[in-house]
Amino acid sequence: MNLPRPGIDPELLVPLTELPPMPPLGPEVIEQLRHFPQPSIESHLEGRAVERREVTFPANDGTPIPLSILSPTDRAAGAPCVYWIHGGGMMWGDRYSNIDVPLEWLDRFGAVVISVDYRLAPEATGTTLVDDCYRGLLWVAENAADLGIDPARIVVAGASAGGGLAAGVTLMARDLGTPAIAAQLLSCPMLDHRNSSTSSLQYGGLDGVWTREMNEFGWRSVLGDITGDNVSAYVSPALADDLANLPTTYIDAGTAEVFRDEDVTYATRIWAAGGQAELHLWAGGFHGFSALFPHVRVSDAARRTQADWLARVLEPGPDIKD
Repeated sequence: MNLPRPGIDPELLVPLTELPPMPPLGPEVIEQLRHFPQPSIESHLEGRAVERREVTFPANDGTPIPLSILSPTDRAAGAPCVYWIHGGGMMWGDRYSNIDVPLEWLDRFGAVVISVDYRLAPEATGTTLVDDCYRGLLWVAENAADLGIDPARIVVAGASAGGGLAAGVTLMARDLGTPAIAAQLLSCPMLDHRNSSTSSLQYGGLDGVWTREMNEFGWRSVLGDITGDNVSAYVSPALADDLANLPTTYIDAGTAEVFRDEDVTYATRIWAAGGQAELHLWAGGFHGFSALFPHVRVSDAARRTQADWLARVLEPGPDIKD
């Protein structure tokens, strides 16, 4: 029996019905998704005054991991930096996936956008993915002067699986004491491998962008043979015992998606630990709605709200004096 569940925003329903149905996830489908055409990075950069640089850094095992560095050509010294971690269920996508989102922040704030091409499940499992992302962030911080960025204004940001990895990277940086992170922006983040919340149950067994069954497959792909107490909180951040001393945090989700309740819980636990988090739930939003259909009104509102929050983080107002 299907649980009652929030409906999808009427404006989103129209383009959603035009998407091709997603077949059950498996090795062949994952391979197809990895080769699904997406806009080229050149098309995203066309008309923008952006300098592009491609580098690699060594992962823990020495594997070279690519980073794309996108800098405004007229950037001021000590520019802010957005370290972008892409989505894709931890199984597909690359450093250019949904790069249009942080490029809007490059345009508005003069931010240097750096995107990491972490290794993917199921070929990579356990902490490999989050370790890759963390090592890339270390490289950015160590090379801040050469990159022209302010090491005190590095924001870690990601969507979906990238949001979960961003949360894991931020926990790791806190626990290891480096590098400094000014803020974390987690958009519809994938935070809890247990997949047992009310919203997860509500959006199971349905056609959709990301269902409970897809979520289960994604987590199985990442965890492999790892079970129970052996699952790292850096991989599944909802397991973290302590959410104190995290940088200021932005979390958003739609009301009509699997991740809604785990995202609300994560924000609530940050508040309970004395931290600062801003939480937005968008009525009628399904998973990834603002990335897929940015011109629908609720999507436009969600993206503007993210940018307005970043403005407060990256461009603080003048001190108010008595």
